[in-house]
Amino acid sequence: MSIRQYLQSSLGRKWLMAMTGLILVLFVMGHMLGNLLIFLGPDAINAYAYKLHSIPDAIMTLIRLSLLLAVGIHIWMAVLLTLENKKAKPQGFKNKVKSTYASRTMRMSGVILLSFIIFHILHYTVRIVPTMEYNDNVVFTEIAKNSNYVALYKDSHPVIKFDEPVQTFNVYDMLIHGFKNPYVSFFYILSVGLLCLHLAHGISSIFQTFGLRNVAWRVRLDRVALVYGLIVFIGFASIPSAVIMEKLKYSWESSETENTISQSIELHQSSTH
Repeated sequence: MSIRQYLQSSLGRKWLMAMTGLILVLFVMGHMLGNLLIFLGPDAINAYAYKLHSIPDAIMTLIRLSLLLAVGIHIWMAVLLTLENKKAKPQGFKNKVKSTYASRTMRMSGVILLSFIIFHILHYTVRIVPTMEYNDNVVFTEIAKNSNYVALYKDSHPVIKFDEPVQTFNVYDMLIHGFKNPYVSFFYILSVGLLCLHLAHGISSIFQTFGLRNVAWRVRLDRVALVYGLIVFIGFASIPSAVIMEKLKYSWESSETENTISQSIELHQSSTH
């Protein structure tokens, strides 16, 4: 059997779905860990964003296209396998095999997740959602000096280049501003919850496709998938929850933080002259 014939077979489609699913599982974990830097303060997450933005455009474009391709292949394989399963079942057939809630709602949660991904990209990456373009100076006053850019910090000191502090996008305040909208936070938490159901079932299916989910390891691997899903849910949902409960606030809302940063910039500049 050729590679083309294998990929067009049911087994090949399941393998493609598992491989693209694994890529997305790893991306989700990395994305969550990056977002959680917000709890370490604006310097940490803004420095992380600066590193991402410092990646050459060609490489970043390749990464984004690869992720989009993985999502596209994953969805397409899911559609083909669903249609194939329907054709294989005789008319009037009722599946009496016990299934999990996650498996029964995979298509519904998948549609909602796709809608969320599109909104999330428009919201925080492209920044074209009405009233949330993050180019309004009212959002970033005080510390950012009427700008949505702030000084880049490293080891509690501003990074100086050509006698000027290096500026980076104010991701910290941008995230907080976005999640201050309760509707956005609710949709985000709901979507993350569905994502975790999707991931818990998907990871279990990945193990099965790769031949690792045998009778002896089935329960253990299902628990691993469930724990992964819970960790991802808690990690992502903790950010909008903290914003809504006002545990996370704009960086400029603390006068103490503002004074400390201003003094640190002045001290560092004076030491370089």
